[in-house]
Formats: sequence, structure tokens, C-alpha cells
Amino acid sequence: MPYTIGYDFGSESGRAVLVDVADGREVASAVHPYKHGVIDQQLPDGTRLGHDWALQHPADYLEVLEVTTKAILAQSRIPADDIVGIGTDFTACTVLPVKADGTPLCLTDKWKGTPHAWIKLWKHHAAQAWADRLNELAERRKEPWLSTYGGKISSEWLFPKVAQVAEEAPDVYDAADKFIEAADWIVWQLTGVETRNACTAGYKAIWDADSGYPTRDFCAAYHPKLANLIDKLGPPRPLGEKAGELTPAMAAKLGLKAGTAVAIGNVDAHVSVPACGTTDNGVFVAIMGTSCCDIICGPEKKVVPGMCGVVKDGVVPGSYGYEAGQSGFGDHFAWLSRFLGKADPGHAALEAGAEQLGPGGSGLLAVDWWNGNRSVLVDADLTGVLVGMNLQTTPIEVYRALIESLAFGLRMIIDTFSQNGVKIERIIACGGMPEKNRLFMQVIADVTGRTIQIARSAQAPAVGSAIFGAVAASKRKGGYDTVSEAAKAMGGIKELSFTPNPSNRSVYNQLYTEYRTLHDFFGRTVPVMKRLKHIRAKAAAGGVSTETIERRAHK
Repeated sequence: MPYTIGYDFGSESGRAVLVDVADGREVASAVHPYKHGVIDQQLPDGTRLGHDWALQHPADYLEVLEVTTKAILAQSRIPADDIVGIGTDFTACTVLPVKADGTPLCLTDKWKGTPHAWIKLWKHHAAQAWADRLNELAERRKEPWLSTYGGKISSEWLFPKVAQVAEEAPDVYDAADKFIEAADWIVWQLTGVETRNACTAGYKAIWDADSGYPTRDFCAAYHPKLANLIDKLGPPRPLGEKAGELTPAMAAKLGLKAGTAVAIGNVDAHVSVPACGTTDNGVFVAIMGTSCCDIICGPEKKVVPGMCGVVKDGVVPGSYGYEAGQSGFGDHFAWLSRFLGKADPGHAALEAGAEQLGPGGSGLLAVDWWNGNRSVLVDADLTGVLVGMNLQTTPIEVYRALIESLAFGLRMIIDTFSQNGVKIERIIACGGMPEKNRLFMQVIADVTGRTIQIARSAQAPAVGSAIFGAVAASKRKGGYDTVSEAAKAMGGIKELSFTPNPSNRSVYNQLYTEYRTLHDFFGRTVPVMKRLKHIRAKAAAGGVSTETIERRAHK
């Protein structure tokens, strides 16, 4: 009986799921936290980092492969010969500079103490100034690809991150033979062959199947050093293809069979779509975790303001895949827990109390930008808003306001797609949040006025990767020949769904109107958040930083 393994590399940990190719049954799974986590204060050697940095350690990814593979093999007792394919996905854009043989610069003695030599995680927002410069330049030059990305390129993407390296650490830029997505780097480690995937290239590196990357002339105008950037990237390959086969060395390390098919790399959000059992157009899939990424496919290319991109064959072959999302999602609740400290009553108590309040019962209104805005404003420099507090405001009321604000942000994205000709027939939620918080799902249904279905698997990205692993294996080796066939057999949704409560709609429509007022005022009219960041940066430069003050206060 054939099986495949799907590996899902997230922001804080990685996981593996062993899946039955016949029906998508999850036979075994394992999660392993990254030893170094998100590196946002200092490098392992103590080198301090600046504000809004977010790095990772490549050794953590390799450790995840070894630990989780051995764990699922021990749990399942499935022989390695029965595993016909491997698929992987990564949170993106997560990019690293490497030598020609794939060695990360940060793992060399020369560069291990240089911050720009390390992996920049997707939420590295210190490149925002370079995103602003890119957008201004592209708009001035009327670059045709800018509208494909909703009119703005995010600081979370490859070009701003690499431009920051070129400007602040030109020796690192010169030493890097290649800049590569972690999604492609991990496949390189598995197969011994460098491959680039069309998903990260299309959505995160301004690549188009017909026109390629931005011109060398544009790159040089953006930053003189970037005149040769395209040489440091490489041509992508379509999703669903086989990248190569597991090397003998890696097979021995993982306990698998050498020659096992390995799929082209993918992004955690995009790979989740087939895990929901569909490759159809018009299905809006919201992948809810630390952040939220929204994916929908359509039959034609539309221009949607603030979308993260539209890429031909970017999600599944034969359709245009659209991406949008919210930079902070579950992160908001993690923040609240840290903020409350010992006074935190716990998630269950907060949820129970928030449910008793009812729609608008908090007396508060929040804007969901604790980690910037991905869509539709595309601005990492925006920060959160909480309006209506008084001396009686409680943590439960803040919790309810945060839930409602995230639902309003999601409605803003859904409405923007619908108003610009992208038809939405169904909404499916997957990821960690839908499994943990039923109140949250009900609020989303009430705010959007749409039924929310739930993916069958709590590990949708990993199952999606296993689906692509089955396609890489092919029907001849026990898998499938198309993503559509594999999705129908191995993916699916639960019977559980959340339908809108009509009695809550009028209150939420009123609150949404107020949300939009705050959204447009702070996001489009008055740049108060940017001014606050500037004042904070100046204050930190002239004395003790706020991060140091916070650390001292918690000792």
C-alpha cells in the first residue's frame, strides 16, 4: 500500500504527516519546534539585531526533517519501501544567501556573525524602506507587472529583502552566489539538485511565466548592485513536477529509501488548497495560523487592489491563483497573553467570557495591524489600533475586539475580491485557528455573511504537500498523475460548518462601517503610525531601546 510524507515548515516549528495515498488518511504525524525559534533579538553568537528583524537558522530545518521522519516511521511501522513520494512546503517569503553548492553563508565561519548572511523569515519587516522605494520606482516607470501585485510589493518579499542586503551589507551580497527560498533550499538538500518552484517565484519574487523576472534595467535602477540579481535567482519549474529523488545520504539520515520521488517545493498556504479536496475555481481558502493567507483560483486574470499577486498556474495547473492575507492573525492572541502576563486567565476563560458579551458587547473597536497590513493596504509599517477603552475595560473585552477586528479585516479582503470581478462561491478555513476557536469561526461567518466550511485535516499544509508528493511519484509508482485526481482522493472537508446568524448581521454591519473609517483614516490618510515609529527609532538611537527596557522590567 503506497504512502507519502508531507513536510510543513512554519514560523516556529516544522511537522511531518504520513498519509495513505488511497484516501488521504493520516497514519502518523510529528511536530518539532525550531531550536533557535524566530531570531529577532540577537544572533546565536550574541550579535544584536535591529528593530523589525526576523531571522532563522537553517540547521533547524534539517533537524525537523530528521526528528519528525523518524518519529512517524516509529509510530506507523510503515516500511520505507511503501513510501513513494515526499512533498514539502514553507512559510514564505523566507530567503537565504548561499554559495554555489547550496551552503548557507550563515553556516560559514566568515559570515556567521553577520546578520544579513542569515535566513530572513517572511515577517522580517526591516526592509520596508526598500519596499517603498521599489513601489515608487515601479509606479514612476509604469512597470507592467505592478498591477499584477495589486499595485504594491510588500517588504515581506524577496526583492526588498535582497535590496536591504545589497545596501547594508554589500560584501554579503557579493559573496552570495545565489539567493534562494527556503522552500527550494530544503528540496535541494533532499535531492542534491537545485530547483526553483513557480509558486514562490511568482508570488514572492515578481516572476511571470510569460515575461520572467523584472528587467535587468529595472533591477539596476532599483539598486546598482542588483544589476546581476537575476543571475542569483534562476528559472522556476511548474508545481506538480518531480524535483528529483532522495539522495542516498539523506535517505540514510532519515531512514527512508534512496530514490524516493521528491516534489517541487511549495508555499504552506497555496499547498493547502488541494488538501481541502478541491482544485475548483471560486473556492476561497483561508489558511489561519500565526498569520492568515487567503487563496482563490479563477479562470482569468483580474486586477485586484492590494492583492499579494495573481499567478498563472500558481496554485494548481490550469487556473490563475490569487493570494491575499493578514500579516498577523493568531499572533494577536499570543500578544494579548504576553501583555497580560500573570493576569492572563487563559484562552478558554477569554473565549467563554467573550461569547457572553455578544456582538459589539465589548464597547471596543480594533484594527488588526499588530504585525502590519498585508492586504489590502500592503504596508508593514502600519500598527494596531484599539478604540473605546475606559477604566472598566477588561481583558475579555479586548479579546472580543481582537476577534472581531480580524473578521473585519478578512471581510475587507473578501469584499475587495468580489468587487473586482473574482467570484467567490465557497469559503473554507484551515490551519490551527479553526480547530481551536469555534467562537472565532462563528464571528467570521456573521461578519462576512457567508458559511465557513472547515478543512478535514488540522494539518492541511502538510497533507497538501503529501498530495504533491503523490503526484511527483506518478500513478505508475502508486501515486497520481494530476493534482486534481490526488486532491479528490486525499483531501476533503469536515461535516462541521459555521453559518451566519442573521440577528448578528446588523450590529456587525454597523461596526464594519466604523472599522472601514479607521482603516482608511490611519491606513490611507494620516500616517501617524509611521511618525510614531520614526520618533521611537530616534529615541532608541539616543538612549536605551524600548526592547531593553521591556526585558529589564520582566526580570
